[in-house]
Amino acid sequence: MAVKNSPGRFYPLGATLAPEGVNFALYSKHAEGVELALFDDPAGKPSAVVRMEDRTRFVWHAFVAGAKAGQLYGYRVHGPFQPERGLRFNEHKLLMDPYAKAMSGKFRNTRNCLLGYDPKSRALDLSYEDSDNSRLVPKSIVVDDAFDWQGVARPETPLESLIIYEAHLKGFTANRNSGVRHPGTYLGFIDKIGHLKKLGVNAVELLPVHEFYVEDHLREKGLTNYWGYNTVGFFAPESSYAAGRSPGGQVGEFKTLVRELHRAGIEVILDVVYNHTGEGNELGPTLSFRGIDNPSYYSLSGPREAPGRHYHNFTGCGNALNAADPAVVRLIMDSLRYWVKTMRVDGFRFDLASVLGREAGGYDKYSAFFTAVAQDPVLSAVKLIAEPWDLGTCQVGNFPVDWSEWNGRFRDAMRRFGKGDGGMLREVGWRITGSADLYGEDGRSAYNSINFTTCHDGFTLHDLHAYDAKHNGANGEGDRDGTDDNNSWNCGVEGPTADPEVLALRRRLAKNQVCFLLFSCGTPMLLGGDEFLRTQAGNNNTYCQDNELGWFDWDLAERNSDFTEFVAKAIAMTRRYPVLQRRRFLVGHDPEGNAVPDIAWFGPDGKAPRWGDPEARTACFMLEGPLYFIYNCDFRLQHVNLPAPPGGGGWRRVIDTSLPPGRDFARPGAEVALDPPGFYLANPRTVVVLTGG
Repeated sequence: MAVKNSPGRFYPLGATLAPEGVNFALYSKHAEGVELALFDDPAGKPSAVVRMEDRTRFVWHAFVAGAKAGQLYGYRVHGPFQPERGLRFNEHKLLMDPYAKAMSGKFRNTRNCLLGYDPKSRALDLSYEDSDNSRLVPKSIVVDDAFDWQGVARPETPLESLIIYEAHLKGFTANRNSGVRHPGTYLGFIDKIGHLKKLGVNAVELLPVHEFYVEDHLREKGLTNYWGYNTVGFFAPESSYAAGRSPGGQVGEFKTLVRELHRAGIEVILDVVYNHTGEGNELGPTLSFRGIDNPSYYSLSGPREAPGRHYHNFTGCGNALNAADPAVVRLIMDSLRYWVKTMRVDGFRFDLASVLGREAGGYDKYSAFFTAVAQDPVLSAVKLIAEPWDLGTCQVGNFPVDWSEWNGRFRDAMRRFGKGDGGMLREVGWRITGSADLYGEDGRSAYNSINFTTCHDGFTLHDLHAYDAKHNGANGEGDRDGTDDNNSWNCGVEGPTADPEVLALRRRLAKNQVCFLLFSCGTPMLLGGDEFLRTQAGNNNTYCQDNELGWFDWDLAERNSDFTEFVAKAIAMTRRYPVLQRRRFLVGHDPEGNAVPDIAWFGPDGKAPRWGDPEARTACFMLEGPLYFIYNCDFRLQHVNLPAPPGGGGWRRVIDTSLPPGRDFARPGAEVALDPPGFYLANPRTVVVLTGG
């Protein structure tokens, strides 16, 4: 097919639709030539090849007249093959556009078609493989960004009012018992928005939805990269999550999901992986970045005789993007802005975010990337959440002022305290009050602490109280994968049991953790499915389990509806009492000038807490409102002396997690007056909340 093309423009990068055709622009500093291959059939030969003769600021560009939305394309990039210098050009391999907004399908390494070298050669990645793979690889798709948002606005919920619900987009509805019309898809997720509304959450944090690559070693074992932390397309929604099969339809479906969540008042936060790509190390596939401009996109290493052959592996995934290079910073910034402006998401959680702050001298919170984000007018208005560690460094409390962080210290402290470890009062005090020891000296507030007890990476809330050790045999790694540092307790029996006492204790401990999470100062994040005690059978690393083990079991939502109701009531309580949505850290004095301290601490005897006592397992404190909390994680009954409520009156019981469903959480206005007043007998391993006045 003959095409009419002209030089076009070097900006913006990617495939940009115009009334007369499409502008194509690709960055490659080290390439010697670039060809644009156009396709009519995703499995066919190119219908046309355009040699991109024009280059401006290392951007190769051409305008193809008559090209339209839905056009399939890919690139062949010419240049030297000198792996020891980091140059891995191979014009025989069709490459994905790094700025592609959709892909025609999934990459599969059929007959090693994705490798730029011969894996049978003794030279391995230093060898060269020249077979044409254009029929076998998915194609980039030109996308029309037009969409009817129907006037639905963003919720713009303040961070201190946010209740985040972390979920896997497919796993949320993939199980047949989800009852949705399109299980495991963007559209299927919409059918469960009513559940989220009833629960009371106002933000979903979705595990990666960028197009990702499934590693060969997982396919060989009959497994997959279920979680998706292996991105190859930073602009493209994951194609396998689409309900329809029209080319690029996943883009419209994702926007539909965002629109309907926003209509329900629920924000959308994306878990994003800008620290590495799915191309892996030097033995990995050539999908895009490696074949386009390997030395620019990746952080390279190697011995003196081959200084660019290998990849820095700060991520444990084989490579690390070179976030100190301007082209990479631009790629990430363009991607983030695209998801905010065009796809209308409300924020991001950055996987292994400390990698993005790595400069030549190590981690720097004023790195090129963080500086670019700080001054960007689009990104300054959205939520930015860091996973503050990577394979070689932990930077908890060391991110810029406009960033929040996953607080792993909260998780560890509340798990240990909840299972009855002694000597935790001082640490728990910091975590309950917003972790000012981590975030209080750099201009941030309590809500910058993203508090969580469980997340996708680890035990579910049910399994935290049902297993002493991980049970990851299904992953095929001899139980070596997943953390051993779980701070879990099986309540006396490992795994499933019919013992009613054990089951009652497990449920009580789970309720306690819900209270710890939702009533602490900071922004709480619930693991999706914990509200109905979802189990993964003790597997704390279901990254490769795209099956019932990793999916939500909606039969449990029916079976454990009383637990879901408890969680919903606890969330509603945080909205009923403004003191539970504070911007400031709780500091123990009178910041409001009303003669009432923001928090007052007590021991069970009504006197000062025994902060350093290794046997202390009960935390008591009073908040303005007033609310009085008894966190009795002791294995013994505690006689708790109560102070008089500020303003007079008596104390009334709101929560007692040791009571049966229906009595454990009183309805507003139906709180139970204490009789006799002045003290409370807190059962072992129980949370009690009282309201006064």
